[in-house]
Amino acid sequence: MTPQTPAELVDIGANLTHESFRADFDAVLARARAAGVARIIVTGASAAGSRAAHALARQHPGFLHATAGVHPHHAHEYDAATDALLRELAATPVVKAVGETGLDYYRDYSPRTAQLAAFERQLAIAVDCGKPLFLHQRDAHADFIACLDRVRGRLGRIVVHCFTGTRAELVDYLDRDCHIGITGWICDERRGLHLRELVGLIPPDRLMIETDAPYLLPRDLVPKPSHRRNEPMYLPHVCAAVAAARGEEVALTAATTTATARAFFALD
Repeated sequence: MTPQTPAELVDIGANLTHESFRADFDAVLARARAAGVARIIVTGASAAGSRAAHALARQHPGFLHATAGVHPHHAHEYDAATDALLRELAATPVVKAVGETGLDYYRDYSPRTAQLAAFERQLAIAVDCGKPLFLHQRDAHADFIACLDRVRGRLGRIVVHCFTGTRAELVDYLDRDCHIGITGWICDERRGLHLRELVGLIPPDRLMIETDAPYLLPRDLVPKPSHRRNEPMYLPHVCAAVAAARGEEVALTAATTTATARAFFALD
């Protein structure tokens, strides 16, 4: 935890519909508030998950918001009913973005043809509803950029969430006016060191922070929790790591990432 981080942080990506939160959901929210997390965007990553994220956001107005989308891992499930559901959810005020959608050729849990088809259909939803896009990309950069480029002129705001890529990939995203979401991956001494070099390249009005809870628990937490579940309460730790990598005060990183997130997701 980082006590000096001021309040009003925004966690732009937390998978609060995950089963690991069922037993102590209210306590998770209370700990997040106590840590200074003022808003949480609950990620929708499947038809059922998007429906659940929408329900949580309605139950906690002003604190929880939602996205509606199908992650590439679930792309093989995408059908006409899914498309209709996402369009219905995207039209509601609590849903602030379309996604999580994109491409993942690292796991390939869905065939790549299915991933591409589901991604293109969700890009069309974003074009039609005018809401921002919440995107995922892993080991699929060329196809991902090609899909974006075909419709970029008709899209609004875009965030590439949980960015873990290369300098060249980052430049490609910034050249296309994308926002970037940084997670506790930056705290990982095994695989996140390069992010500490790259995060300074992100303009403050394009940078946002997230936990991706329950995944990506920061490895350098002291003391380490007895479990491996990440929570929004650890967002100040991510904020402090990003500030250190950028060579700026934690308060500045907190203020700018919060302002950027509020503008991106149209949070009032």
